[in-house]
Amino acid sequence: MEQSEVQALADKLDRLIERCQKLERDNATLRELQDDWNRERAQLVQKNDHAKHKIEAMISRLRALEHH
Repeated sequence: MEQSEVQALADKLDRLIERCQKLERDNATLRELQDDWNRERAQLVQKNDHAKHKIEAMISRLRALEHH
């Protein structure tokens, strides 16, 4: 193998390593974002359940008032 071929392969390898490192960083960032979205979703589901229970309780009270 000629020196220029070895250098070309070394350059390609360096680019592949850099690309792999960038993809690892991007993946870590995306995982953090996914975790944030999952936490936010869980909070919204909890708030929704709380609101649903409050509304159901209000409806029950209104129905009770109707019957008296």
